[in-house]
Amino acid sequence: MKTKECPSCAMEIDPKSKVCPICGYEFAMYSTGMKWVAILLVILFILYFIF
Repeated sequence: MKTKECPSCAMEIDPKSKVCPICGYEFAMYSTGMKWVAILLVILFILYFIF
């Protein structure tokens, strides 16, 4: 079973966990739409300075 490491306490936990059960660290949950908006803004920013 795959696990992910908590960046706060370095414990291996379930990859679906939103909060670390050991230290209470809350993992950021980004939607796919937000990622595409961020990528688009970066591309537009770069194109603005090129042209």
